[in-house]
Amino acid sequence: MSEIPTPDYSGGPKRLHRSRNDRMIMGVCGGIAEYFNIDSIIIRILMFLLAFSIVGLLAYIVIGLILPEE
Repeated sequence: MSEIPTPDYSGGPKRLHRSRNDRMIMGVCGGIAEYFNIDSIIIRILMFLLAFSIVGLLAYIVIGLILPEE
């Protein structure tokens, strides 16, 4: 059974970040999945398909270097 996401009551704007908890390599896919409130497997599959092009691989690296960690 999947986990029910807990709502964010911080009152601040939702920010995109790299995940500390849901990470495989750099936490980019986990952070994007948390931001859009979807399963990280979907983002990982999309990133895997994009990684076959050099643009997708470079985009992942750049996003991983730019995004702050959670």
